[in-house]
Order: sequence, then C-alpha cells, then structure tokens
Amino acid sequence: MILLVGLPGSGKSTWALRQGLPVLSSDAMRGTLADDVRDQSIHGRVFASLRYLIRQRVAIGRPVTCVDATHLTRKERKPYFRIRRCQVEAVFFDTPLEICQARNRARDRVVPPEIIDSMAVKMTPPSLEEGFALITVVRPSMAAA
Repeated sequence: MILLVGLPGSGKSTWALRQGLPVLSSDAMRGTLADDVRDQSIHGRVFASLRYLIRQRVAIGRPVTCVDATHLTRKERKPYFRIRRCQVEAVFFDTPLEICQARNRARDRVVPPEIIDSMAVKMTPPSLEEGFALITVVRPSMAAA
C-alpha cells in the first residue's frame, strides 16, 4: 500500500494519475458516501471505508493500492499499519505552502486558504520509525516530470 502524504495542492492526485496506480481517494469516498466531496462531517466513515476496501484488495491479492488523502499526522497514518499482510510505503509531497496555495486557487474545488495554512502547521512528514517500509519524497520539479 502506498500512502500519499501532503497538503491540498501539493500534487498527490496528479502524481498518482501519472503513475497509473490504482487509487482509493478520500475525496471520491466522500462523494460516494455523501454525494459531496466536501462533506467533512463523515470523516471517520470515509477512512473506515477506505481501510475496508484496502483489506478487501489485500484479501484478493491485489499487489498495490495507492491511498490519496492528506495523511498529515502520525495519528492519521497509524491505522494503516494494522492492516495485515500489507507493506506500507509513503510518498511525501514536500511542496512549499505558497505553491500549494497557488495551485489551490486554480482548482475547481478550492479549499479555503486558512484551512491549508492550519494543515501546514499540523503536517508531520512521515518517518521510518512509524513503520513505513519505504518513504519517497517528491518535490515540485519532480512532480511535474
């Protein structure tokens, strides 16, 4: 399993699409469950559903699942390590806040800038001590390639 880690606008979804990976997205799951990708009131259900689907993919032998969500803190990432028979890797999008904010302004679905600012304060880069088998760091010049 590959966890994407980064702020909104950091390049996570674009990177996953370019890699051709099978993606489970928290935004898509919000849309599926609540008919609104912006509905934050179902946060727990969204991530429980994502982890359920990951477990099902592991059970049927799917080799890779990419999870597209911000995964800002160790606490948010910890539940994935409880999924049996699953190696967890992280791709960390080390994108400057200013670039994230500029990309966000250019999107159809804009996250309020103050929310991204508060997320940036909360962001804890992933570490091997958490249990990741591998951590890949992607920077803006790499994300465009």
